[in-house]
Amino acid sequence: QVDRTEVIRTCINPVFSKLFTVDFYFEEVQRLRFEVHDISSNHNGLKEADFLGGMECTLGQIVSQRKLSKSLLKHGNTAGKSSITVIAEELSGNDDYVELSFSARKLDDKDFFSKSDPFLEIFRVNDDATQQLVHRTEVVMNNLNPAWKTFKVSVNSLCSGDQDRRLKCIVWDWDSNGKHDFIGEFSSTFKEMRGAMEGRQVQWECINPKYKAKKKNYKNSGIVILNQCKIHKMHSFLDYIMGGCQIQFTVAIDFTASNGDPRNSCSLHYIHPYQPNEYLKALVAVGEICQDYDSDKMFPAFGFGARIPPEYKVSHDFAINFNEDNPECAGIQGVVEAYQSCLPKLQLYGPTNIAPIIQKVAKSASEETNTKEASQYFILLILTDGVITDMADTREAIVHASHLPMSVIIVGVGNADFSDMQMLDGDDGILRSPKGEPVLRDIVQFVPFRNFKHASPAALAKSVLAEVPNQVVDYYNGKGIKPKCVSEYESSRTLAP
Repeated sequence: QVDRTEVIRTCINPVFSKLFTVDFYFEEVQRLRFEVHDISSNHNGLKEADFLGGMECTLGQIVSQRKLSKSLLKHGNTAGKSSITVIAEELSGNDDYVELSFSARKLDDKDFFSKSDPFLEIFRVNDDATQQLVHRTEVVMNNLNPAWKTFKVSVNSLCSGDQDRRLKCIVWDWDSNGKHDFIGEFSSTFKEMRGAMEGRQVQWECINPKYKAKKKNYKNSGIVILNQCKIHKMHSFLDYIMGGCQIQFTVAIDFTASNGDPRNSCSLHYIHPYQPNEYLKALVAVGEICQDYDSDKMFPAFGFGARIPPEYKVSHDFAINFNEDNPECAGIQGVVEAYQSCLPKLQLYGPTNIAPIIQKVAKSASEETNTKEASQYFILLILTDGVITDMADTREAIVHASHLPMSVIIVGVGNADFSDMQMLDGDDGILRSPKGEPVLRDIVQFVPFRNFKHASPAALAKSVLAEVPNQVVDYYNGKGIKPKCVSEYESSRTLAP
């Protein structure tokens, strides 16, 4: 048990005010169980309480639907008339950043032979009264009316998401020996700085406390002006998923001869009555997570590298259900069944070309870009046993796909030499097309299944899917595309943590 709500007395349609904070990991299946109990009037313990029903789901289901309603099941899994509704909203995730543009006028002159060389420092005052430097501007030489360059800073580092947190600002006169002269200081808050939004300015007197104490008619040591404050929203993976973005999951399976004859128990495609082969293990581990983010649960599944009926021509992008007009299978179980039933009908052949299947999914992803909104993001899972034969075309296809709402996950099955694959996974250097064009963003994740042979399916899925949320965010933020129905959700998100 993680937590429980308050007790609401004598009510059959309760709305609980208590919030549960749960860490969310896209790459894991996080199973949750909710139970509702009727507490007897004089006692808050669960011992004498009546069990009204329970509901099980995954956190992914709640997040992708934002509002999940399900029947409460009694003991023996019988559904009564009761139901439970769980609503999710993202709490942290304040990655917004601010653009600030400061200038000053009539600053004190600290230099004998020339004018001051001013720069500005902004500090955040922490809860324990320590100060954290947030930004230091450049030095403007020989100028008592400087205009500093516009700079960007995240809301988190500026004020830890708290608009009323004190910010201390100090103006210095730069000295080449590092002993800068203090000109003056002032205090502000992010809330106050936001006053410089629609073309207005905010001004502060820059005060030197020593002069103020000594000089009778001391006014200030200059005026600091904030000319503009712009807030840029950075949307998170959850913003897009909760805004209705669907993860379109496609599977591609390697049917080249190097896998071995499926009828032979040494084959990577051998169908054992009790033990799923590596292809199936990898497919189920990754697919079970992706399916929570796909509303229709229909997954296109393709094969490559085999001769297919009726003419037995080699194909590198055939539907494993042999229905080219509709290659979709119902759920991950549907993909598993289509895979098992197509195996005896194929002739395993070669070569191992994966560019055609990447291009096929890229075609759907490029049609999606016409909508100019975050409605579908494509994940292609390629399961392969070996060395790619069309490396140049594959690199070309990946560079093209890096401009589209799509990611490619490659799981290497078996014990082949996968060193070429590591090159596609741009982690150790930027992948380029044969013409030298670099990928726009890193969209390929390669994982050899053998590293996870003795681990749980969850460990494989975690390794394979860990980069996906950032890839989704990079794509949409890079294109300036906001989450779809963001208005009601955004309004419930405040700057406070």
